[in-house]
Amino acid sequence: MMKTLSSGNCTFSVPAKNSYRMVVLGASRVGKSSIVSRFLNGRFEDQYTPTIEDFHRKVYNIRGDMYQLDILDTSGNHPFPAMRRLSILTGDVFILVFSLDNRESFDEVKRLQKQILEVKSCLKNKTKEVAELPMVICGNKNDHGELCRQVPATEAELLVSGDENCAYFEVSAKKNTNVDEMFYMLFSMAKLPHEMSPALHRKISVQYGDAFHPRPFCMRRVKETDAYGMVSPFARRPSVNSDLKYIKAKVLREGQARERDKCTIQ
Repeated sequence: MMKTLSSGNCTFSVPAKNSYRMVVLGASRVGKSSIVSRFLNGRFEDQYTPTIEDFHRKVYNIRGDMYQLDILDTSGNHPFPAMRRLSILTGDVFILVFSLDNRESFDEVKRLQKQILEVKSCLKNKTKEVAELPMVICGNKNDHGELCRQVPATEAELLVSGDENCAYFEVSAKKNTNVDEMFYMLFSMAKLPHEMSPALHRKISVQYGDAFHPRPFCMRRVKETDAYGMVSPFARRPSVNSDLKYIKAKVLREGQARERDKCTIQ
């Protein structure tokens, strides 16, 4: 199954198996949107604007293969619990953000981690298999210094101990400290190409989107490289109905993959 995407004058197809969703969760004012901004365009905005829910899409051409990463930047207030549950169900990789100088935001991350494991267990039961759940616990604002710290690193590390698909990072979105390393680890745990990390691909604007097509003349205006990434400027959050279809397709796809694995083993 292929998804056809359009950006500007460019149209290209992404296999469904190469389409993923990253969900960013956490309390208000912890820097979720700042981390997403660093990921998408390498910028940091000093002015705080409350997030209701932002949706972004990044498309990659990595060694000739197309990938799509949808990013859901959620509200810290979560006024609609059912929508947050749906966001968790559709997520493939997760970033849980708290502020190192705010104890309550860390407690919220602990609640979120528990909720994700509970919600995803429902999906796991439908597929009848142990699903890997790549997740990063992110302590933001480590540039504020130890005097402002309210959450010891040793306590935060307990949330990820014993789980090879969960990692803890202390970052600064403002200073861009450890942000690239965090995404690299997240994609590694998810078994996604390392080139999806911000520092490991060439960023292309939509006007150069032809570089995603395997035609020599499309490469004239960009250097030869193995990986390109482009933010889709017109991406819109899928409807609830689309998300429900996505979940159903994922269950069917994983079930089919399980049956293929059984045939291979036999």
